[in-house]
Amino acid sequence: MADNQEKDLQKFLKNVDEITTLIQEMNSDDPVVQEKAILKTEKRLLLTEEDQEEDGCRTTLNKTMISPPQAPAKNADEINSEAFLASVEKDAKERAKRRRENRVLADALKEKGNEAFVRGNYETAILCYSEGLEKLKDMKVLYTNRAQAYIKLGDYQKAVVDCDWALKCDEKCTKAYFHMGKAHLALKNYSVSRECFQKILEINPQLQTQVKGYLNQVDLREKADLQEKEAHELLDSGKNTAITTKNLLETLSKPDQNPLFYAGGIEILTEMMKDCTERTLFRTHNGFSIISGNEVIRRCFSTAGKDTVEETVCVSVLRLWQAVCSGNEENQRLLVTRPDSGRLLPSLLALGVLTIQEQCLALLLQLAQRESGRNLIISHLDLTRLLGALVSFLEFSDKKANSAMGLLTDLALEEGFQVWFQANLPDVLPALTGVLKRDPKVTNPSALSQCIAIMGNLSAEAAARRQMSASEEFGDACLGLMAQCEEDADLFRDILYMLLGLLMNLCLQSPFVSEVWAMEVSRRCMSLLNSQDGGILTRAAGVLSRTLSSSLKIVEEALRAGVVKKMIKFLRAGGQTASRYAVKTLAICTNSYHEAREEVIRLDKKFLVLMTLLSSEDEVLVGNAALCLGNCMEVPQVASTLLKTDIVQVLLKLAGGDAQKTAVQLNAGIALGKLCTAEPRFAAQLRELHGMEILNSTVKHIKDS
Repeated sequence: MADNQEKDLQKFLKNVDEITTLIQEMNSDDPVVQEKAILKTEKRLLLTEEDQEEDGCRTTLNKTMISPPQAPAKNADEINSEAFLASVEKDAKERAKRRRENRVLADALKEKGNEAFVRGNYETAILCYSEGLEKLKDMKVLYTNRAQAYIKLGDYQKAVVDCDWALKCDEKCTKAYFHMGKAHLALKNYSVSRECFQKILEINPQLQTQVKGYLNQVDLREKADLQEKEAHELLDSGKNTAITTKNLLETLSKPDQNPLFYAGGIEILTEMMKDCTERTLFRTHNGFSIISGNEVIRRCFSTAGKDTVEETVCVSVLRLWQAVCSGNEENQRLLVTRPDSGRLLPSLLALGVLTIQEQCLALLLQLAQRESGRNLIISHLDLTRLLGALVSFLEFSDKKANSAMGLLTDLALEEGFQVWFQANLPDVLPALTGVLKRDPKVTNPSALSQCIAIMGNLSAEAAARRQMSASEEFGDACLGLMAQCEEDADLFRDILYMLLGLLMNLCLQSPFVSEVWAMEVSRRCMSLLNSQDGGILTRAAGVLSRTLSSSLKIVEEALRAGVVKKMIKFLRAGGQTASRYAVKTLAICTNSYHEAREEVIRLDKKFLVLMTLLSSEDEVLVGNAALCLGNCMEVPQVASTLLKTDIVQVLLKLAGGDAQKTAVQLNAGIALGKLCTAEPRFAAQLRELHGMEILNSTVKHIKDS
């Protein structure tokens, strides 16, 4: 008995210790500790309820007793323990209720803070996020949002603290690592900043592209920091060039001087920008602000071209920028991110003053040599103006046109440019249409073909293609240029080749601008099938394979022009790409016209060409070959010509195979069905091979599709 009482006492004391600890943890300032304590309390209450239920079900039988057993009286300690647990349970429920209410309030304050942040009112945003955290201390988004606002205000240390709290709430919070990385970068804690960004990649490998960009920023800033330290050491040591750079910038900061005074000083300064030290000193002594903020120089930029003096000043500044940005990525960043650069550089490029255009193009080419520079251009310059200015270089017959198109090509390969292009295509489409309207006889042919190639690549994206295809003027311009190139296909071969690539993409969009347009495109492609150039032949066949399906009239005209014979010739010559287009064209023609089937049978006796295609590993070839063969089986007495072949086994294998493209199974099954219908002896072979089950499965596929 005494032993039982001792055990009960120890149990009670243990309960008291545990409950006291839980209450202390629930009152902790650390939201993570507080949350864990609430969960432990709820779990403990559930266990207590289970124990009580279990105790209530126990019955002790004592057959020697006549009167029923009396329940033992509970001692004071047990009563106190149960009352204590009941109060904890009540407290936990109240806390859970308050937590739900506080979450609603915290969410509302978060939205209010976000609105203030968007307006640029970062102090108000911080107040809202802080009030929200008073309601709910473990709401990680409030910490990360407040950290972002602190970064905007330059309070980087507080941003780091908030990110730490967010990570206590969720150790895999990538947003916290992102803001922490930015804050440490601003504090020049480069190694810690790298660790933060690398942690994002560990948590979410799909963010590799973004993380790469962040890490590049860290490398560039660290490199710039080292450059500035070295430059200041040389300046302190009294190196002549370093002192001269500083003095020259001070001289150029004098206001209201003659424009030629500034031009001369800038030319001297440019000659001094021979190494990294001078370029860094230019930056650290506010060179960009001194030059760009000078009112006289600004007026020269705005009136350039009206006077040779203004032109001289503009050219000298552009040459200086090239010199200070050469091999110095931090200088490139500062130049391009200046508020006035976004419109100024594209405007100077399109100014029409040759010397200024040449120097501006040279500067942009220099910036675009590295991915970081290209991204700066895409993010900060007015791309609509820039694109228009670059295509205007097609007026030049020399290498300037090729250089401009080379720059545009490099930019167009970047994902950021492609996103911008799709969103702003209506604004730039007139400029692109103007390119297609150019006379190839008076335009640099290699530059023009390169520009059309850029359009072709960009039109591979459905959103861009849809907008291009919807423009009747753009489509007509393509046809007009195609007609001009056909007049001398050898001279304009590259232009025509790129134009056909663009048309192939445009013809993926259905419906076409008009049947008349599609008909004209088909006619010109049929004409090009007489070319001796393999590339032109292949692309013309590709365009044709996409226009034929839009109209029976186009198919009729193509049949009269001998398209079947030309496609069979393509197939005999081989070549995977050309064969794809050729067999697709035959499938379309034989699907619509009996005459096309008869011509295929006449030109491909015993179906040797189609049978060869059925054994290809290219599923597109196989699917269309099976479709074409099935169409031909509708011609009377043709099926019997295949009796001595293994066509049933071949088609049966394809129909029951595991090809990724279901068109292979469907078309093979259809061809097999038509074959057996046309020639009963094939049906007997099919039964012998137990192939009816496969055919039934194929029919089910047809119904499902």
